[in-house]
Amino acid sequence: MGQASGVDSLVAGARARLHRLSPEAACCELADGAALIDTRCQDDRRRTGGIPGAIPIPLSVLPWRVDPESPYRDPRVADRSLRIILMCAHGYSSSLAAATLLDLGFERATDVEGGFAAWAEQGLPIEPATSPKHPDRAAAAARRRVRLGQALCGDQP
Repeated sequence: MGQASGVDSLVAGARARLHRLSPEAACCELADGAALIDTRCQDDRRRTGGIPGAIPIPLSVLPWRVDPESPYRDPRVADRSLRIILMCAHGYSSSLAAATLLDLGFERATDVEGGFAAWAEQGLPIEPATSPKHPDRAAAAARRRVRLGQALCGDQP
């Protein structure tokens, strides 16, 4: 097999810099307080569901949302000391984005191997996209995330 070129080379270079996580490991880290950012578009999340406790941030605005100095930062993730885990549909664009976060000083950034597809295939928790009409669902999702993570990782409450 020949050497990768183009975008395949970029993805391989990004992944060489990351300590990527299996879906199960990402689920456990989410339960331990890591921030899981779902970079998939809103249509994908509506169609296939979301991860309880994940923060939806599109790739197009991700650097501005995580940068602590940005006026467009999201306070849930604008902290370079956080463990930030990115997830896309299949684990390709999230690898490139995680490498960008490393460049921005987020030394603990990584992504999920296989993305949302692998998460779903492993039977890990998925819920329908939250509705703006039901803001209390986000808090309930966070509570479920902790309970599910404890059950999957063997931790007791």
